[in-house]
Amino acid sequence: MFRTRRPRRWRLALALVPVVALVAACGSGSTGDAAKPELVLKVVDPGNAGPIAIGKKEGTFDKALAPLGARIEWVNTTPGFSSMLKLFNTKELDVSGAAFSPVVGALSKDVAVRIVAVQDPAGQDQSGIIAAANSGIHSVADLVGKRVAVNPAAKGEYILLKALAQAGIPADKVTRVPLQQKDAASAFATGKVDAWASFLIPYQEAKANGGVEIATEKSIGSKDNSVVVFRTEILDKHPDVAAKYLEVLQGLTAQQRSTPDQSENVFETSGPRALSGARLADALRVDAESTPPRLPRDSDAADLADVVELFADNGVISRTITASDIFYDLKSKLTPEQLTALKER
Repeated sequence: MFRTRRPRRWRLALALVPVVALVAACGSGSTGDAAKPELVLKVVDPGNAGPIAIGKKEGTFDKALAPLGARIEWVNTTPGFSSMLKLFNTKELDVSGAAFSPVVGALSKDVAVRIVAVQDPAGQDQSGIIAAANSGIHSVADLVGKRVAVNPAAKGEYILLKALAQAGIPADKVTRVPLQQKDAASAFATGKVDAWASFLIPYQEAKANGGVEIATEKSIGSKDNSVVVFRTEILDKHPDVAAKYLEVLQGLTAQQRSTPDQSENVFETSGPRALSGARLADALRVDAESTPPRLPRDSDAADLADVVELFADNGVISRTITASDIFYDLKSKLTPEQLTALKER
């Protein structure tokens, strides 16, 4: 039996078909990737509670950001915005919650971050000044001659200076010990400081362990409102992503306010990160008071000025920070549709 021999040119053409198809497929994919590269938005990991924790668990942020070619990467950090400044400088972090005070401190050190949203005051009894049980300190006046831990150029230092000013006590009558939250917790527990100006989870833990509360943000008339902060480069290059992130956060915060029980123990119902008993009840109360983040208003400039002036008067910062320095004008970068989505909830 004789085998029919195909012409050499035909065999060569058949051999090239899969190669051409593979090259075409790769070329198509590469062009698409180059046209729309994925943006990895690095956000502070929310832990076990709060609206962002709900969004992480349910994938809400990633679903909303996917059409914009972006996704979230969760970054583990130490407590307190002022302890994260290096991460912003090295582009290892893009988004975080904060307050006016540490952002003022950051800008005084030329860290390229800006505030995009402000939250109206809520839960102001969750931060304040706490004294060691055996220190003999029962009031702000008792702090004279004592050592108080503060995270420098941030909320802890603001709280202490604000409390002293309200009580008419010169700031130099109290020794401010500059420590970030993690180190301050250890110093407070071991008696290396007499008191601690602290906030949120570390503050509540210290109080639950027997610390004496001598002042709160509410009692001192704090103007150090909570904010949402982005790395400036992200805002300049991807304002649509920032707007979508903020839109999702607004919705999740409204959800936290209406159903606070869903905002605690989001991932773990037992263990060191889970709350129970009185601390859980207190957290649920605060969750029900939460206010969604909104674009800055003119009235926010007055609250910001309170922080700036207090820091400048006490030598915490060497140059004045203005509202135009700290608030990012996201509104001017958005379409009418995007602005409508950012509702005042």
